Amino acid sequence: MNLSSKPHAMYTPRALQALEQGLVELESHALTRRRRIADSPCAPHICLDGEQVVAFASNDYLGLASHPALIDAIAEGARRYGAGSGGSHLLGGHSRAHVLLEDALADYAGGFARAPRALSFSTGYMANLAILTALAGRGATIYSDALNHASLIDGARLSRADVRIYPHADAVALAAMMDDDHGDGVKLIVTDAVFSMDGDVAPLAELAALAERHQAWLVVDDAHGFGVQGGDGAGTVAALGLRSSLLVYMGTLGKAAGVSGAFVVAESTVIEWLVQRARTYIFTTAAAPALAHAARASVALMRGPEGAARRRVLRANVDAMRGFVARTAWATPAAHTPILPIVIGVNEAALALAGSLMEQGFWVPAVRPPTVPAGTARLRLSLSAAHEPVDIERLGAALLAAGGAGAPYAAGGAGAASPFGGIDSI
Repeated sequence: MNLSSKPHAMYTPRALQALEQGLVELESHALTRRRRIADSPCAPHICLDGEQVVAFASNDYLGLASHPALIDAIAEGARRYGAGSGGSHLLGGHSRAHVLLEDALADYAGGFARAPRALSFSTGYMANLAILTALAGRGATIYSDALNHASLIDGARLSRADVRIYPHADAVALAAMMDDDHGDGVKLIVTDAVFSMDGDVAPLAELAALAERHQAWLVVDDAHGFGVQGGDGAGTVAALGLRSSLLVYMGTLGKAAGVSGAFVVAESTVIEWLVQRARTYIFTTAAAPALAHAARASVALMRGPEGAARRRVLRANVDAMRGFVARTAWATPAAHTPILPIVIGVNEAALALAGSLMEQGFWVPAVRPPTVPAGTARLRLSLSAAHEPVDIERLGAALLAAGGAGAPYAAGGAGAASPFGGIDSI
């Protein structure tokens, strides 16, 4: 049914006009995004928009996304369990594959808990929404790092709790904030472990101490640390040897694990509460069991000798690329994680550098507000164990040519200084 009596070609609804104007506004500030099309598996060398490039864009830190064993595992899982789950976890969609995966994850990443248990989710976004909306509510207080991921920000908003933002990675400021809060409601400290746009690491030991002192939940999003941090890749919490029944740990399976999905590990009581109360778990179709089957195969790889070998290669690649960036005029973050931001400052300059690198055959995405704070537009360079030394040397040479002292891209702009912090290494 036509909602207007006017001819379609002559009539543009005001609602559509507003969207069109909004798109024009984004374009004017160099904030328009575009999707690029990959015609090949996730790997350092890919076909992107019909061109062969070396990609430094993915979160496939261990290079497992195209691993033959995982390809075989997902095919075997589909043959064994079918293509889809058919329903939510509580209405017929909970497969033996999900159970086995959750048991493996609890054993792998749950060393901080007395009685660890895991719960799988379709995405990390859904997992974070589940945690915060189920554990917090009206009358609760959430203390959230200023640079937390959007999923944590949205989960805090949806929880209807009072949200207090503390300065990035500043445990001293958070301690003062919590000491001034004399309420007796539920409290949550919420943080990324490895921050996705800066690559630095949260002061988790200090945050855990604060959580114990104030009897607050400590919610840790380790999307970029699981599989990478620690000797066995069990994640940032395990790498620090933290132990607390107040810890609630979220990890993803689509980054270092190379598959898809996410999980929460916590005390058994916490997980049971999520099963009963987390809306993003209860009211959504369970992920395909074949994905869970493949993710369990990935956990076995990450825990074994091959995972350890790939982490050693990844560390070497991180060190090599940091060496190149350190010779440019751009700041080098202290943390040795696979995320290496090159902060430019001005949106247009970041796009120009990304475009120049693309012309040379390197895909290093430009990241702009609102993903990062205004004035800190950057290139987000992600390293993988699958990158060859020659890949890093060639990109390093291109960066040196573009970002030497006094080079135009190095000038940046307002806010170009980056709040890098953290000293933890992978």
